[in-house]
Amino acid sequence: MQLGLIADSHDRLPAIAALVAQFQERGVEMVLHAGDFCSPFALAPLHALTVPVVGVFGRNDGDHPGLSAEASRGLATELFESPHSLEVGERRVLLVHDVGEMSEHSLAGHDVVIHGSQHRQEMKTRGSTLLVCPGEACGWLYGSPGAAIIDLATYEVEFLKLSGPEWKT
Repeated sequence: MQLGLIADSHDRLPAIAALVAQFQERGVEMVLHAGDFCSPFALAPLHALTVPVVGVFGRNDGDHPGLSAEASRGLATELFESPHSLEVGERRVLLVHDVGEMSEHSLAGHDVVIHGSQHRQEMKTRGSTLLVCPGEACGWLYGSPGAAIIDLATYEVEFLKLSGPEWKT
């Protein structure tokens, strides 16, 4: 199963829409958002997807009721408090905004941990657990919006970056 991974979108609608288009082109079967949508309208581009979207709130998501209401307008879109553990296929996945707030004990028992907050694309392992940060979908801090796709069968991760002058900050 291919999952689209996105985090830290911080209201940058054109970037969110462009990354969603890449997810659609690559045939992802589910999208996980690791928080910091910011405003409810930042969910609108995700509604273009015809696959489930699961997200967690980040520290910059102040309007939880508004975000939840907007999420309910999408097809199979659900938002949860961070962290949120879920089964995807045969994998146990932990979706969390800030992995730095998690204990090693909390990560144990998960095959994959998807996180945001740090805004940098990164993949590493802790024991047998794969940790992936898709980077910042907004591109505000590091210059280019990004996301990732993971194949849960192989643990292969492809990092996506939007390029071109329109994405430089």
